[in-house]
Amino acid sequence: MISLKKLFWTCCLSLSVLVAFAQDASAWKSLEKPVSFLLANDLGRNGYYDQKPIAELMGQMAENVDIEAVVAAGDVHHFEGVRSVNDPLWMTNYELIYSHPELMIPWYPVMGNHEYRGNTQAVLDYALVSARWEMPARYYTKVLENDDVTVRLVMIDTAPLLDKYRKDVEKYPDACKQDMDKQLAWMDSVLTVSKEDWVLVVGHHPIFADTDKSDAERLDMEKRVDTILRKHKNVSMYLCGHIHNFQHIRKPGSSIDYVVNSSGSLSRKVKAVDGTQFCSSESGFSLVSADKKELCLHMINKDGKVIYTCLLYTSDAADEL
Repeated sequence: MISLKKLFWTCCLSLSVLVAFAQDASAWKSLEKPVSFLLANDLGRNGYYDQKPIAELMGQMAENVDIEAVVAAGDVHHFEGVRSVNDPLWMTNYELIYSHPELMIPWYPVMGNHEYRGNTQAVLDYALVSARWEMPARYYTKVLENDDVTVRLVMIDTAPLLDKYRKDVEKYPDACKQDMDKQLAWMDSVLTVSKEDWVLVVGHHPIFADTDKSDAERLDMEKRVDTILRKHKNVSMYLCGHIHNFQHIRKPGSSIDYVVNSSGSLSRKVKAVDGTQFCSSESGFSLVSADKKELCLHMINKDGKVIYTCLLYTSDAADEL
């Protein structure tokens, strides 16, 4: 059983090692593994700031690396979300920005806090409009598989798990309507039966991070989400956004790597906190690639450089080193 055989061992490679990985097709190609996907979030700025250049960069990378999908960890739309499936923001924030032919692949999104300021049902219903927007529910699971390598994505809906949003019914009217206990029980049940090579949980809000946002957000995530994640030794990483910078955090007593992915448009300052392995205020996205022995998360800045890599080995692979 995968959960019994896996004891994760992390090797983190910094900018000094990977500075050669710039906008070079052969360097990008070397990052490819049987299962590879892009991770992007905090996007919707109508193409302004760094959004359009990063979107083009994502497409160029997909020209050279066989990408299975784009995982969108929330806030594809900023500010007040969208009003309907016909809201012009779908064009100005998404369709006309991520227009590269190689990005016409499945997108697996979760909602962020800004989607919850608008019509959340429209975010779900957009799957009926767009062939690439694949969001069957507010929370769901998806398995990526290629060459006998399997990666399970457990996509969770974090805004309704936080009291801050549930209580503010004027600004986030749909958050309090969601059954929090039902989602948490679902997540626990999915993780219990997951036997894939790698299991990644994706949400919008961080469990641990440097941020000036309310501490209550992380405390709710620790209490409600992290307690479930730590029960299951098959969970490799928790991936999120929300903070608009890159962070990799490890905590004593947990085998999980906690990763904050930066904004694909407008980034914010960051500093190290307890458990920080790496942090950067650069904007960008990440490439996640996996084979039977290794899972790599490459943080990529707006210039196409890999500024940091989190590398996880299975216990069997670590023994061979």
